[in-house]
Amino acid sequence: MLDTIPTYHRARDRRRDRARDPRGARTRLRWAALAASLVACCAGAQTATAASSGPELVVTGGGFGHGVGMSQEGALGYAEHGYSYTQNLAHYYSGTTLGAAPTHARVRVLIGKRVHSIALETYVRGVVAAEMPASWPAAALEAQAVACRTYALTAHAGGSRFDVYADTRSQVYRGAAAYTASTNAAVAATAGQIVTYEGAPAITYFFASSGGRTESVESAFAGSSPEPWLRGVRDQYEKGPLHTWTASFSYASASARLRGLVRGTFEGIEVLKRGYSPRVEKGYVLGSGGKTLVGGGELAARLGLYSAWAYFSTRNGQTLSPLPDRSGEPAPPSAEVPLASGGGVPPSGGGETAPASVSRSGGTSAS
Repeated sequence: MLDTIPTYHRARDRRRDRARDPRGARTRLRWAALAASLVACCAGAQTATAASSGPELVVTGGGFGHGVGMSQEGALGYAEHGYSYTQNLAHYYSGTTLGAAPTHARVRVLIGKRVHSIALETYVRGVVAAEMPASWPAAALEAQAVACRTYALTAHAGGSRFDVYADTRSQVYRGAAAYTASTNAAVAATAGQIVTYEGAPAITYFFASSGGRTESVESAFAGSSPEPWLRGVRDQYEKGPLHTWTASFSYASASARLRGLVRGTFEGIEVLKRGYSPRVEKGYVLGSGGKTLVGGGELAARLGLYSAWAYFSTRNGQTLSPLPDRSGEPAPPSAEVPLASGGGVPPSGGGETAPASVSRSGGTSAS
């Protein structure tokens, strides 16, 4: 079994966590993308200002989250195309089968400063609607239920003290406040079922949106060993609002976000290696005084990007020039969901840096 450490979600600021409403999650993402697009429509004046003040770092990317395991927006797409929850799980967790959870299993959940022992099925009912919109098709909710149940049994966030946090460091648990008719039905329909590989429970990471491909665990989480059920796969039905995106930063803003990694004056990013998806595994932060090696997860977190699936260019006035990329992976088509100039996800001091602060126990959720 893959050894894990907390956490699995990208760190989020408290205002965003307080605003989480699982039933309105997809709508919020769509409105966020629309709002960003509207702001981008007003960027003409900003572009003129940027042209006079210096170059911009432009990032074209795809997906939201670390990319390992099940893509929630992809699971939605497969469900809408008639795939069952078992087919969904088999697609994202290669070579796995369904097994049975231990009888009378309980989960030790850290809530505040206290550890609560909760019956497994009760725990899962309090998680599913907090991690996926309750309005989504049953097959997607059932896949999420099995993934949440399996993760609860394979996580070791607190070592011998507890199994999971009750927040985005593990899986979001809201207790009875998260119960809905549809998610309770999904939990009941899959009662006791977990994902197994060669007869053993298999850790089930998940995240919000893949951008079209998931990622292999060793590429996303530096220092991780390859696991046969956590291999990157194509995600053909993932069409979430953050399937593709763009962000841009002044060089001064990028330099500030990358403080400590820039030697001299910031001069750009050079990608060295990408994974299957193709999220960045490692690259250089380029400066007038030299270059600094950085992991893809840390780079994405520092810049406040939705994921490490990122291609970098420099814009001088109306001229856009790609920055060095030695990965051998061609750049994707232009993004469809632009962010405001200087935008991206606001940095929160955390993210998918590895290994100590890597987000691992599932993924950035769709909620």
